[in-house]
Amino acid sequence: MNLITRAPGPELMDADDLDPDDYAAVVADLARVNTVTLAPRPTLAFLARAAAGHRTLRILDVGFGDGDMLRRIERWATRRGIAVDLVGVDLNARSERAARQHTPAGSAITYVTGDYAHMGGGWDAVISSLVAHHMTHAELVTFLRWMEGNARYWFVNDLHRHRFAHAGFPLLARIARWHPIVRHDGTLSVARSFRPAEWPPLLAEAGVDDARVFRAFPFRLCVERLR
Repeated sequence: MNLITRAPGPELMDADDLDPDDYAAVVADLARVNTVTLAPRPTLAFLARAAAGHRTLRILDVGFGDGDMLRRIERWATRRGIAVDLVGVDLNARSERAARQHTPAGSAITYVTGDYAHMGGGWDAVISSLVAHHMTHAELVTFLRWMEGNARYWFVNDLHRHRFAHAGFPLLARIARWHPIVRHDGTLSVARSFRPAEWPPLLAEAGVDDARVFRAFPFRLCVERLR
């Protein structure tokens, strides 16, 4: 596959007719992928910076999938004595079903099925993990504008379109025996993601003047907005 430009979608997990149980198995394996690839680290590091001087945080996770990032944040905040209001929103109703299924009783996380644009403003932080590459150019610019206008801080944690990641993921997925859809979609996700030079024009189009674009090991490309 030519990685010079982003690959078109959609991914198999986005299919409207995917069985809810299959979807739950896919996002559960994606949570395992996130663990193996150290995906939560950049987001938690961002929240540590955002939380400096604050003892409470109101956080929205857009496109929460399995809910694993929110569960990690809940544990992270508990260890640090930070009071968090954690809300996840996802367009796919199967995400809410899967996240509730995989979230232990007693958790205070709120999962919502719907559009982030209807979640209002006043968020201390809006985060997204592995969501940007699912969006079209226009959708991503709209999302960036919305975060800029509705959150004090925001963070995009996504993949880096890199040939080593594209070639290596199928091997890792086969060894780990992840779900066949994860094997397919993970490789396509790399091809649908961005490169560092592609982010500044997107940010400029969205009217974002001061955001940091940086790489995180391994093969993560993140965008951070602190003010």
